[in-house]
This record gives sequence, structure tokens and C-alpha cells, in this order.
Amino acid sequence: MILGTRFPQLDDATSRQAALISHTRVLVCVSLLALTPASASAQQQTQTTDTLSETLTFLMTNQSLAETDLPLDAQAAAATAETIADSLLTGLSTLPIGSSASGFTYRVDRDLGGIVQRASDSFGPFFTERSLTVGQGRGSLGVTLQHVSFDAIDGRSLTDGTFITTTSTVAAPTGPETFDVQTLTLRIRTDSMTLSGNYGISDRVDVGAALPLLRVSLNGERVADRRGARTLQASATGTASGIGDVALRVKYNVFRAPGNGVAIGAEARLPTGDEENLLGSGEASLKPRVVWSVERGRIAVDTDFGYAFGGLSDELSYAAAVTVIGTPRLMLIGEITGGRFGEIGRLTELTTQRQGVTGVSTTRLTATEEARSRFMTVIGAKWNPGATWLVSGNVLRRLSTAGLTARWVPTVAVEYSFGR
Repeated sequence: MILGTRFPQLDDATSRQAALISHTRVLVCVSLLALTPASASAQQQTQTTDTLSETLTFLMTNQSLAETDLPLDAQAAAATAETIADSLLTGLSTLPIGSSASGFTYRVDRDLGGIVQRASDSFGPFFTERSLTVGQGRGSLGVTLQHVSFDAIDGRSLTDGTFITTTSTVAAPTGPETFDVQTLTLRIRTDSMTLSGNYGISDRVDVGAALPLLRVSLNGERVADRRGARTLQASATGTASGIGDVALRVKYNVFRAPGNGVAIGAEARLPTGDEENLLGSGEASLKPRVVWSVERGRIAVDTDFGYAFGGLSDELSYAAAVTVIGTPRLMLIGEITGGRFGEIGRLTELTTQRQGVTGVSTTRLTATEEARSRFMTVIGAKWNPGATWLVSGNVLRRLSTAGLTARWVPTVAVEYSFGR
């Protein structure tokens, strides 16, 4: 169960001062609109929500300002809440899962009488696919830990109290004057442990799967600033845990030669995560992809391109990685990954005149749908402590401002390769 607390605004018991009658019409409008006390509430009501989606909606839509245009407020707040939720789900579904390619790849050398040997000295990239397959009868198992603390959406900070949802202004001789500002502080964190496996059913075909186990926490406060007096309107917190959207993968090595290769593949994401608790997208998706790799000496370059159908939005994706062999046991890796969504929510502002009141307007945060792009960089290393074990660590940096973003996303993974 998830709790949200509401603090209702009380009517002012103090009568209006007679001196207001002699003021100008503009000042009368401001006084009538803002004549509610800034003091604390007398009673506290508790609202229970069952899911993180309801918690987010409660924070966005709960208001205690009786004189606002409630239908427009509700519509704008609902659109904003939906965009934040979709941005989180999109962020979770597009944060790259570790590559299905094993760090240790093998091939049968027919010229040497069928001897099995390493196909590459490189352990491969983190998230970008590579054309090499693990080898028939061989496989790998891995565990990846990742922490994400989202701090902004569409370039607007969520955590420092400057995320404005509603602003009211009145016309004045010296220019528009702000008399009512509502802000939201929102902290969204996710922790994931992804279990993955990959197996070579032939020398050219790999199959794999990834199961993400997620924990999503959300807490925030909505505050009204009226004439410099701040009043807490709502606060809520909630946590949800469970499996995310399972990924199934297949890859076929079309062409291979010493130092380079081409593969085709596909990744399906199943709607196994709880959408209402922001653990899954609620829709299946399929992403065909093409992979090209080249290796020269101590440097390997891998690229992959794909197009995802379904999910929250169709997406054109791309990734490229450069792996540098430092020592036989240590690799340094840099990657870029990105994509363009066909249609996804973007926050925007809508300004309307206050009904029945001259010179007063309200600007509300709302959302619109349009094509958006994302771009990330990754840097880190892979280390072979012994046998066929790999330990890797990297940091992902989001460079675009579209959707929910985090400054840094640390990832740690352990992989074990096995087979005959």
C-alpha cells in the first residue's frame, strides 16, 4: 500500500479590509484571488493508493485552491503525470541491457583439423552487439547490477524545488505580476538486477534471454507559494518491486572472416512487468537488428542498428563501441548508444485567461506528443580475474534532455562462460 497525505487549505476567517475597495481593479482582482491564508492546516487527511501510477497522479492532481479553473487544472495535471510515467517506462525499457554476446567467443578451425580456439582476444563491448557468436555448445551466464536516480525531465530539474506545474499572473502597470506558483519535487530511483544467459546452438546461431528484477521508489511533495507564503498541498511516497519486461534474443552470424563479420538478429521484449507500478511498459515489442564488427590488432570496433516495433513507441536505435586491449586480462571500452522515438510525450506549457476575471492568466504544465531523440555515452572496463570469469564496470552518461534523465548511471556485472 502507498500512502499520500493531503493538506487542505482553509477559508480565511478574517474579514477583508475596507481599504481594498479604493484600490484599482487590478489590485482588487489580485486580492480576491489570493485572499486565502498562508497558515498551516487544522486537520490532516490520508489517502491510500495501491500503485505507483496512482501515487504519481495524486501528487500531480491534488489541489486545495478552490478558485482555480479545476477542469483545466485536472486535464493538464493528468497529461503531465502520464508523460512522467511514460518517460520512466521508456527510460527503463530503453536503458541498454548488457550485450547478449559472451565475453569469450570460440570457433572451430577446419584448417587445423577441427580445433576449437578463441575467435577474438577482445571481451567485447558492454551494450553494443558484436557479430561473433559464442560457439556451438557453449554459453554464458551473467548478473548485472544498475542504479538510476532520475533528476530531470525534458531539461527541468525534479529535485531542487524549481519544477513549476502552475503559475498565475495578473496584469499590472509595471508588467505581469506573479501571485501564485505551484511546484513539485519528485525523487524517482530504480535499482535493477538483470539475470542473463546466452547459448550457442550452432557455430553461427546464438539464443539468449534477460530477466530484469526491479525496485522502483518514488516520493515527492507539491507546494503552493502564495504571496511568498509556502503551503504543503500534498506529499506521497511509494515503492514497488518485481520483474520487469523480459528480453528474448537470437543472432545469426551471416559472414565472418579474420578480423571482421556481419550478423543479423532480433530482440523481443515481453510485457511481463507491472505497468501500474511502473515496472514494465505493458506492451510487447520486437527489434530486428544488423551488426557489423571489425578487429585490427589491439582495437575492435562493433556497431549495431535496429528498429523496434510496438512498445510505447516505435524506435530507430543505433550503437557503436570501441574496445582497446590493454593487457590479455584487461579491456578498456567506450560506447555511444542512441535512438529516435516515433512518438513520445514532451512537457510543454499552456497559458489561458482565468474565466470570469479580467487581466489574470494561468500557465499550466501539460504535455504533447512528438518525435524525440536520446543519446548516451558509456565508458568502463572488463577484467578477467581467471578462467572464463569476467568482471566489468561502467558509467553511462545521458547527453540528451528528452524524457527522464539521470546524470550518471553506474553498472557492475559478472559473467561466467562455460561449455565444451
